[in-house]
Amino acid sequence: MRIKDVLSSKKTSFSFEFFPPKTEAGFDNLFANIRELIPLDPSYVSITYGAGGSTRDRTRDLIVRVGQETDLTVVSHLTCVGSSRTEINNILTDYTAIGVNNILALRGDLPCGQNNYQVQEDGFAYATDLVKFIKDNFPAMCVGVAGFPEGHPEMPNRLKEIDYLKAKVDAGADYIVTQLFFDNRDFYDYCERCELAGIKVPIIAGIMPITTNEGMIRMAELAAGARIPARLLKAVARTKNDDYVEKVGIHWATEQVRDLLDNDVRGIHFYTLNSSSATLKIYESLGVTSSNQLT
Repeated sequence: MRIKDVLSSKKTSFSFEFFPPKTEAGFDNLFANIRELIPLDPSYVSITYGAGGSTRDRTRDLIVRVGQETDLTVVSHLTCVGSSRTEINNILTDYTAIGVNNILALRGDLPCGQNNYQVQEDGFAYATDLVKFIKDNFPAMCVGVAGFPEGHPEMPNRLKEIDYLKAKVDAGADYIVTQLFFDNRDFYDYCERCELAGIKVPIIAGIMPITTNEGMIRMAELAAGARIPARLLKAVARTKNDDYVEKVGIHWATEQVRDLLDNDVRGIHFYTLNSSSATLKIYESLGVTSSNQLT
């Protein structure tokens, strides 16, 4: 199923994100977690793609295994950093052959040690170019793009940022999924600014619960620009150890989800970090056992 068809329903969609493990043992552990999440009946799952295409083969392996061992709809991330049009065309041709028809089109992170983005010969300068290439050459593909409620770390001009997002939508993007955020007011403001810019596609809210002190610090580094509200920092500071940090983080994320549902958000995307625990506890805190009960 294509994500744009999922989002055409009046129900709120729920989705989970995973990344390809580095080892076979990691794959087995991930699939144990995926099996625990399947009863929640997610609308789809997405698989990430490493900086500069560094996990290209493992991403494909994980997509294939999910397709073979589950009935889940899969979205593959695809980045244009470090790739030529020929390489991207080959990847998309392969994905089409194995039945993948959903792509999250991203410019992507720079490879480790590289500070400036250098466009590959016959490559793509921006995610907008990648979206247009996919829609021109693989029109059956459903394409999502990323959004940044608190601002893209490389774009201090928030007005131009929305203009660039609008360009991706005009190039054919079917929906937007946001970077993680901890204050729903930032998300709602972002949605209003998108509406003012004439962006009409569905916007999916990205949620990642804090589970450890170290994880919170790491989260702030990975999601550059993510603002951790003072109230949340105070709550974490009161905790005795990571067991309590997890409880605080899950409670905070649960309240975010509850509020988003009350405001009829089109979709909620859980960044799972390949673990089922926090997502399961959020559902438990909401008093439900499947995504269908949340809509």
